Amino acid sequence: MKVLDAIKKIEADIVNLSDGDREIITGYCGDFLSFVMGKAPQDCCWFTVMTNINVCAVATLADVSLVVLCEGVAPSPELVEKCKTQGVNLAKTKHDVFEAVRRYLNEV
Repeated sequence: MKVLDAIKKIEADIVNLSDGDREIITGYCGDFLSFVMGKAPQDCCWFTVMTNINVCAVATLADVSLVVLCEGVAPSPELVEKCKTQGVNLAKTKHDVFEAVRRYLNEV
């Protein structure tokens, strides 16, 4: 699935779009950044509630296709700016992680 298609399916708002055509192969849910660094698969859609600048660094290290901030959390201004400079796709949704993943998997 492409990043833009995933954003539409989960009813997310684009925060930063670097490559809307990038493929998403799988997903990962997690908020402990050290876990995400070691366990998130490359080209995944990462669902989280973390909003600080370190999210961009972890997304870059793990080579994540899309970061989705869930539960209506707002990204810090530093995170938004870093995602722009690093080319990280970032979106936010009002849905909790469970509902966002259900929509991503089209099981609504």
